[in-house]
Amino acid sequence: MHKWLRSTESIIFEISDGIATITLNRPQKRNALTRPMLAELRQALMEADDRKAVRCVVLQGAGPDFCSGYDMLQNYEMREGARQADGFDHDPALYRAPVGTIDDDVWRIERNQADILTMCDIHKPVIAKIHGHCVNGGTDLALMADIIIAADDARIGFPAVRAQGSPPCHMWTYLVGPQWAKRLLLTGDLILGREAARIGLVLAAVAPAQLDEEVARLASRMALIDADILACNKRTVNIAMELMGSRMLQRLAAETDVRGHLAQSNREFLRRFADEGLGAAFRARDEPFGKSIIGE
Repeated sequence: MHKWLRSTESIIFEISDGIATITLNRPQKRNALTRPMLAELRQALMEADDRKAVRCVVLQGAGPDFCSGYDMLQNYEMREGARQADGFDHDPALYRAPVGTIDDDVWRIERNQADILTMCDIHKPVIAKIHGHCVNGGTDLALMADIIIAADDARIGFPAVRAQGSPPCHMWTYLVGPQWAKRLLLTGDLILGREAARIGLVLAAVAPAQLDEEVARLASRMALIDADILACNKRTVNIAMELMGSRMLQRLAAETDVRGHLAQSNREFLRRFADEGLGAAFRARDEPFGKSIIGE
């Protein structure tokens, strides 16, 4: 058994027996996404694609959750620091303000989106292994994978649609059809993994204790197949979705999210965030909905 391991600031990248495993490794922040983290994820995905020995990729999260979405506090602080810096040593995406022109906002979202879309663009298949919470930007990641396996008690959804905008990466309609996409995105309610499997949002849901074994079994079966053959079949399915407009929809999703950012509810969310803190902003957004988890 050959193993290879490397860690960066927020990603663990391991290769063993033809399977590359990429772990989001900010468990103390529930694997919340930052610009540097997305850049590291893209680099790891590209390296997995370059390595002939790799047959498939597993994307997972360290700690109790897969991913809680975008790290609003750190992303905001980094953008502020970048604008105040004298030089241009930072990621250029940080120079675009969170509230600026419409093009500033679209430009910033498209930079995140480009990193996430790497999962579609590489030749190797990607399996997302979902446990705990997979919410907001976490769903942008997970739903771009080729196959999603979830714990049956995983909680999946995009509660930010209650006030802040819409998913900047949109695969919801392709996976579950228009009615379920609307049911989830017009309420921001979460859905349990077992119910997500029933409607096709994920391929399968298993008991949490069986999740590692289930994903390893599927990845091992893929690892038996020539990488060129895997690429043929992944890319044919992806091209079929592109013929149905999936790639164009991502461009439109980014711009539609920006439209949502202009809503009064988002302005109020940002005001409360600035004046009272992120927790207060989340409570004001979510408390009127009570507890609503589909399938619980």
